[in-house]
Amino acid sequence: MSYDLNSSGEGPGRAPGHRRPRVGLLGTGPWARRTHAPALAAHAGSDFTGVWGRRPQAAAELAGAHGVKVYEDPDALFADCDVVAFALPPDIQAPLAVRAAAAGCHLLLDKPVATTVADARAVADAAAAHGVASVVFLTLRFAEPTAGWVLEQARRGGWFTASAHWLGAVFPPAGEPSAYADSPWRKAKGGLWDVGPHALSVLIPILGEVTAVTASRGPSDLVQLALRHTSGAASTAVLSLGAPRAAAGVGLELRGAEGVFRLPDWSDVPGAYGRALDAVLTAARTGVPDPRGAEFGARLTEILAEAEAQLSGAAVSAPVA
Repeated sequence: MSYDLNSSGEGPGRAPGHRRPRVGLLGTGPWARRTHAPALAAHAGSDFTGVWGRRPQAAAELAGAHGVKVYEDPDALFADCDVVAFALPPDIQAPLAVRAAAAGCHLLLDKPVATTVADARAVADAAAAHGVASVVFLTLRFAEPTAGWVLEQARRGGWFTASAHWLGAVFPPAGEPSAYADSPWRKAKGGLWDVGPHALSVLIPILGEVTAVTASRGPSDLVQLALRHTSGAASTAVLSLGAPRAAAGVGLELRGAEGVFRLPDWSDVPGAYGRALDAVLTAARTGVPDPRGAEFGARLTEILAEAEAQLSGAAVSAPVA
């Protein structure tokens, strides 16, 4: 089932004729304040309707800053919206996303969708069962020029290997933590779960599905993933939120039959978030699932959960595509 956002009549996941889609935001943290809310307010093709948060005062302040309604109950927000945008910790996001889908709302999710396979699968299954569109905001897949670069390299083929690193200084070993450090789930789960989805979101569309992963630990929260892909290529990803400030940075290098290609720099994250909302609206209007949707988010969770299980010493099987 698909929903035409330009059709007449009311109903779950459906906007009446000639009315712009209404978008509500769940979450009030730094990302919500600096990226999600400004991007939703600036979006030319939809109306930013309101905010719900676990901290009522913070929700009221964020809603007031953008002149939108503050909601005391997320289900009331779902009833008023066509699309729900999430800026919540993953294991708070997942059950609320299931509820939003059941209410007929399309989903603009944050990464990771969840930190357990069962919860991530529940979100993907709910989106499918209720016929709602979904997109996971994976920055490199919506920012420019990186989004176009990924598509170009996926068409090129002939890859031999790739190496990625995403080294954040959110919790540096010395000096002040970043503005995003007041995040219990990031402290608990580290770079594997916070920035791992970004690296995988580029490696998979270019090199193919992950057929095997081996995980090992380094200093602080650093994790190194060694991956095999359906194309036959091998890749590595080095991930951390605890890097020294002088060592922080992001990079990805591809090597193949046509040479060496490096991920370009990007900027304008709010603009990228607006393009992610465009993708949700397009999927809702056409009924064609976006490849960066909840199903892809669930697959990323499977790979990360496999890596985490290896690091904890649990006996698990490799995530075969």
